[in-house]
Amino acid sequence: MSQIHQQASLSRCPGCEEPLESGDLFCGACGYDLSAVPAPPDDRPTMPIAVPVAGAPAPPAGAPAPPAGTAGPVGAVPGASAGAGAVEWPPASEVDSSDLPAPTHRPADLPGTDSGGKPLPTAAADPVRYDDRATPDGPAGTESSGDFALAAPDPRTAEHTSTPAAGTKLCVACRSGRVDPDGYCENCGHAQPRERDHMERELGSVAAVSDRGLRHHRNEDSFAVSSTALPDGSAAVVAIVCDGVSSASRPDEASAAAASCANEALLESLPRGTHPQQAMHDAIIAASEAVNALAQEPGRATEHDTHRHQNAPACTLVGAIMAGGLLVIGWVGDSRVYWVPDDRTVPPARLTEDDSWAAQMVAAGLMNEAEAYADERAHAITGWLGADSYELEPHTASFKPDRPGLVVVCTDGLWNYAESAVEMAAAVPPDAYERPLHGAQVLVGHALDGGGHDNVTVALLPFAVPPQGTGSAGDTA
Repeated sequence: MSQIHQQASLSRCPGCEEPLESGDLFCGACGYDLSAVPAPPDDRPTMPIAVPVAGAPAPPAGAPAPPAGTAGPVGAVPGASAGAGAVEWPPASEVDSSDLPAPTHRPADLPGTDSGGKPLPTAAADPVRYDDRATPDGPAGTESSGDFALAAPDPRTAEHTSTPAAGTKLCVACRSGRVDPDGYCENCGHAQPRERDHMERELGSVAAVSDRGLRHHRNEDSFAVSSTALPDGSAAVVAIVCDGVSSASRPDEASAAAASCANEALLESLPRGTHPQQAMHDAIIAASEAVNALAQEPGRATEHDTHRHQNAPACTLVGAIMAGGLLVIGWVGDSRVYWVPDDRTVPPARLTEDDSWAAQMVAAGLMNEAEAYADERAHAITGWLGADSYELEPHTASFKPDRPGLVVVCTDGLWNYAESAVEMAAAVPPDAYERPLHGAQVLVGHALDGGGHDNVTVALLPFAVPPQGTGSAGDTA
């Protein structure tokens, strides 16, 4: 009967855990003989196991021993005889009435012995290691702080290097990470301020200012201002302004190369006695060749953004030379030159014609100037410096003003906010003739106040500059 009772009480097979039905003698899944299942042991009450305490009386004779397989007192040494000395536990920490949890004890915080009877190491002697993984602060086995490992020293704890190695640029944010060629810190990832975001130059009475603007992520404009001496000892003043074509690759490099090359060409040809207008034409050709060379550099045909349409580096150029009582200008693209007389009662003038879609529409009589420049295609240029330009046609012109005035050489980042000659003259401060750097700063501020949607660059050359002596000097942005 006990076996029948056992079978009825089993709900699953002891061999394969398959569900059983009442009255089964064998498991239908594995064939387990259910009649061989041993009867359940006699029920016995759970017996408390006393923890021996030093000084406590031994259990009375005849007291039942713990059944086989029952865990003994915590801390008992396996294999130790009953007669071995009992473990003496340290007293527990006092518990107050506050809601704070009791302190957590680690194994090394309490004394004890190993299975051989030797004292266990304490926290002061040999700290227990809790993590077998390598951590940023030490080898494997040291306790982990839980922080992510950094590729370089943590800027919060790294020692700041006061004298970095030659050629090494340190991050301005964490002051410990090296700046990679792209301008980002290898330690904290902070983008470094670019030198070209805002540039100012003043050389004698000529000055230029360039600013990144409020919308662009970099400044793709560039400029150069310089002065040299003609063969007769009189001074020649030069200003070159270039605007990188944003739809082309590496426009910032294109504008910098064009401005530098054109400036150097003029400083070389003018002292030799080359006519300023011919010198300007040759300088534009040289600048074009410098930009073309960028497209031929191996491994530099594309930028980091591989999804961006790639083409050859390109830029526009506009320049002015004041030499021998002449004002000579040259340009390719839509950067401009304005003439603002010192006597504001005399009308100002725009001295250049854009190489743009809007200018072509006006020249063909298809639109008036207001309509053309209001069109979304207005700023599509038809002439530029670059390997993919259709045909380079440098424009040059020579003027001989009969009165003092200010020559404004600028990119469309400025004239977008002062398009007509009258508007430009109104934006030029009254003291710009005497303070050209301040005047250039005011004009850049005028563009930024108007929205700063593009890079802004302007150079101011007061006409009839007094002779500056012999020799030459130059400064390129």
